[in-house]
Amino acid sequence: MNRWLTRRWPAPHWPSIRGRARADAGPLLLTAAVIAAVALLAGAVPALLRAAADDAVQDAVRRAGNDANVLVHADWERDDGPNGGRIRTAGLADDVEDFRARATYALGADLDAALLPPVAVVSGPILSITEGSVPRTFQFTYLAGDRDGPAVTWIAGSAPGSPFPDEPVEAPYDGPPWPVQVGLAETAAAALNLGPGDRLPVKDGQGRDRDVRISGIYRPADSTDSTWRLAPALLGPLPGADGVGITRFAGLLSRESLPDARLAVDQDQLRRTVHFAPEPGALTWDTTAALANQVVALKAASGSSGARDGSLRWESQLDTTLRDARTRGNAASAQAAVLLTGILTVTVLVLLLAAALLVHRRTPALGAARQRGAALPDLAAELTIESTVVSVSAAAVGLALARAVTPGVSWTWAVPVVLAGAVAGPAFGTLAAARASRDRRQPANPAARRWIRVTGQLRRAAVEAAVLIAAVAGFVTLHQRGLLPDAADGDTGELTGDLVLPISALALGGLVGALVLLRLLPLGARFALRQALRSRRPLAVFSAARAATTAGRALPLLVLVSATALASFALILGSTVTRGLADGAWSTVGADARLDLGTDAQAATPALAERVAAAPGVQQVVVAQVTDSARVFAESTLFTPRLVVVDAAAFQRLLATTPLPDAPALARLSAPAPAPGDVPALVLSNDSELRTGARLQLPRDDAPAIRLAAVGTAPAVGGAGDVVVVDATALAAAGLPAVANTVWVTGPGAARAVSNSGVAADVVLRADVLRAQRVAPLTAGLLRLAWTAAAVLVALGLLGLLLAAAAGTSERWHTLVRLRTLGLRPRDARWVAAGELLPPVVVTAGYGPLLGALLARLTLGPLDLRVLTGQPGDPATVLPWWLLGLVGVVLLAVAATVVPVESALRRRDRLSEVLRAGE
Repeated sequence: MNRWLTRRWPAPHWPSIRGRARADAGPLLLTAAVIAAVALLAGAVPALLRAAADDAVQDAVRRAGNDANVLVHADWERDDGPNGGRIRTAGLADDVEDFRARATYALGADLDAALLPPVAVVSGPILSITEGSVPRTFQFTYLAGDRDGPAVTWIAGSAPGSPFPDEPVEAPYDGPPWPVQVGLAETAAAALNLGPGDRLPVKDGQGRDRDVRISGIYRPADSTDSTWRLAPALLGPLPGADGVGITRFAGLLSRESLPDARLAVDQDQLRRTVHFAPEPGALTWDTTAALANQVVALKAASGSSGARDGSLRWESQLDTTLRDARTRGNAASAQAAVLLTGILTVTVLVLLLAAALLVHRRTPALGAARQRGAALPDLAAELTIESTVVSVSAAAVGLALARAVTPGVSWTWAVPVVLAGAVAGPAFGTLAAARASRDRRQPANPAARRWIRVTGQLRRAAVEAAVLIAAVAGFVTLHQRGLLPDAADGDTGELTGDLVLPISALALGGLVGALVLLRLLPLGARFALRQALRSRRPLAVFSAARAATTAGRALPLLVLVSATALASFALILGSTVTRGLADGAWSTVGADARLDLGTDAQAATPALAERVAAAPGVQQVVVAQVTDSARVFAESTLFTPRLVVVDAAAFQRLLATTPLPDAPALARLSAPAPAPGDVPALVLSNDSELRTGARLQLPRDDAPAIRLAAVGTAPAVGGAGDVVVVDATALAAAGLPAVANTVWVTGPGAARAVSNSGVAADVVLRADVLRAQRVAPLTAGLLRLAWTAAAVLVALGLLGLLLAAAAGTSERWHTLVRLRTLGLRPRDARWVAAGELLPPVVVTAGYGPLLGALLARLTLGPLDLRVLTGQPGDPATVLPWWLLGLVGVVLLAVAATVVPVESALRRRDRLSEVLRAGE
């Protein structure tokens, strides 16, 4: 009790704190610089990544275009009249407004805030224009936004009206076509050679005439208004909208002519839809999960498509777009966390090494303080105050700089660095002071000495075993679980505790590799010493002796190996992603250029392919019919794969001459089928439900299904998960000729050839796809982080090398000065010093990149790089040997400069001074 009452708080001696800080200002400033730099990086990267994730979400929505809109449909109430006809509803435009307001209310506040004001679109059926020598179609459309649609200027005639503005007229079902007035864009009117008062000759799908009259010609006040995107044909003729070679024209309805438009077509042919376009600027990473769930809930609550009660039927791909963007963001966040963990691990090791060097300089002063009566708690408090002030202030400077250059800052990643900087120095210093004043002597009993030695070995083995077990657990968890959040647990967008172990697998693997070398290097040094003792070269003996003495120092080797291996991994990651983007562009396009044609291209495609093939710079042209979500049955199970009908031999040549993976199994499509009447097919499935040997059926309308026999594995086509490839000739022989809708073109002139094809089609260029993928926010951010991480890790490794050299320079050159009394010349002393310093660096220069390559082999697969590269599978690991070799060369070059610099600084050391210092 008395002992407890007499215990006191540590009493630091402030003059000693200030004096030690002034005496060791250089090492302290170096520690502060390292902490500030790494805190800047660790604080800025998560914020920049979150900003990139926001940009990626917005970019994904912009790329999706109208596909990302939230659409809601509803049927009209029937307009049956009391006399067996149809009643003209004069307030039909008000019904559209009520429908738009009802849909907006059903959205909810959160989803409504992320969407632009709704636009109601009422459109009629596609009608055929009967006059003219080329196929043309027509559709009348009503647009209603907050201002009743986009503004137009009537340059001839007037806005559409009605001869029955407010009268409840009943139109008989068997009466003549009901007239409807529309407005035409000036470009459409010029193409059709029509003006106000003219009648447009059109027929519906059953060949019945429709009475469409032109009331006026308009010019859009702002053709860039986003509302026009919902009906682009209202701006002018739209080629290819209804098939290759078919031009669509559109007429603009008004509030007055809308009731007539409903009577001008059949009961259910006038469709009304409300479009909610997302506002990209209002979408952020934090809101994507909630918005996607709300869209799913809306679609789940939709009314039945068979019901005619006016219930809301929701349709949207916005949830898919947001979740895909969120998946990419999660993958990039986890990949960045892996790199940051490696940087922090090496930084902590460097701070430990710097603290050990600082304590080595202070050991005489700390021992003297103990001899003068300073208590260990007081010394520990003094060192803790000093290191805490340095670490916290340096981290604050780094985080402040990060906040100045980034939209936010994350202090969480800086915590390990601050803790290492604040704890390492006091811990090492307290131990050094305790050892300096310890009165325990070396026991004379050999058994006791052996017990002490074995105890130390067991402690070291326990630490190494703990690191090894943690690394094995990390890699196992990484391969079994991956890095993406578990959807069942909810995607919060944050790195949860269950991800700590797999994210740390890379850093732990680097430590294990360094520990392995730490065990082997002393054995090699002792072997070299035994060999040198048999020689007659004293320099070799001295060098080997010094190398054997210092080979067991743990921290310098851990820093060198870990930094080199993790820097090599970062270089491999950057190179793999760069190559993966190129391969992903090939996989997405399938060639240097691709033309996507409509379903009516059967007659135009062969001539088009011949023209493209004759263009300069074109090497190969392959035509195919590519059908997404084709109906294929396997043992009564319906599959919807991507069906590719192509000339198998031409497709095989295309794959063989491009970076795309070869598909030798395509040759089997030309071989006889396993059974008479079967058509050979290649299949590819992510879930392995479509596999070789399966029997498939391809149904046809009004004809027996075609039997397919899976004879091999299909190549990936456009990144689709399920693919079925069939030879066009074999399928035509079975009674189903192909209708080509895709043209793949390779060669340096492919882009120019498809751009000048003269056919209305979607042109997809590999160069454009690759450029878009490289500048994508998340991909560009990850690549910048990989190259930055490599540079930072190399810098930390070099700093560790210099600190390790500085830690042993006094002992090394004192020994060499003594050897000079035995006749060792200054030049020989430099060779001995080089023999001590260079072997670990030479071994690390070769071992580190190899360890980095091994870690890449073990780690890159579960990192889900394919999510960012756009490939169907994991990208192949790329080993940039010249960059890895450059890392080793830089280490060797810096190590080679250490000896001359030390020699120049120590050239005035005298033997008398060394002996007088008692060393």
